[in-house]
Amino acid sequence: MIVFPLAAALVALVFAGMLAGQYAQRRRPFQILWSLALVMYAGASFALFLGEIGGWSTAEFRTYWLLGAILNVPFLAMGELYLLIPRQGIAHALFVLLLVGTAVAVATVRTAAMDTTFLAHDLPLGKEVFGDGTPAHRFAALYTFPAYFLLLGGTLWSALRIRGIEAMRDRFLGTLLIAGGATIVAIGSGVGAGLLKSFVVISLALLAGMVVMFLGFLRAGRRPPVG
Repeated sequence: MIVFPLAAALVALVFAGMLAGQYAQRRRPFQILWSLALVMYAGASFALFLGEIGGWSTAEFRTYWLLGAILNVPFLAMGELYLLIPRQGIAHALFVLLLVGTAVAVATVRTAAMDTTFLAHDLPLGKEVFGDGTPAHRFAALYTFPAYFLLLGGTLWSALRIRGIEAMRDRFLGTLLIAGGATIVAIGSGVGAGLLKSFVVISLALLAGMVVMFLGFLRAGRRPPVG
């Protein structure tokens, strides 16, 4: 099981590279935002791998918590907003707010006091390491939960708009897979970390969710049949 977070990181990096390549050609904001989010996902997964294989350091847990529990979903959701909001000025303003929130989260997690005794656990929790209800702990709920539901709602809305259009069938199915993959990660991380404290569950969720999202991206990017 210990290789699963490493595999999730590698898949996320391949996914991020493809999106960055698309951005270089088309210059669409959602592509670079999703690419950044996937690099964060890879960083968090790799930190989880290092923490489990060699014991958690404070830097590894801060990286895991900041990139995985707080920031990567808001960046995915911001990419979705760029797809949904027709007026780019509004999307740009929201992006500025995201950058401010990111700076606050980085500064808070970087300087937060930690109870390092919990780092000896197999899968330490943010509320244990940082303290239940502290800003570094609460940011995960304040940032990630609204962003996840925004991402899920926006993705499903995008899929429903093209449902029934034969030429858009691949994009429809791919969009649903992307939403499904994000949900696998969200549920698996919540159940695996918050309820079961199970490295097995969270590792499977990280890899399975990323693979499903990647397959959805590939399916959505197929060219519609000609004729």
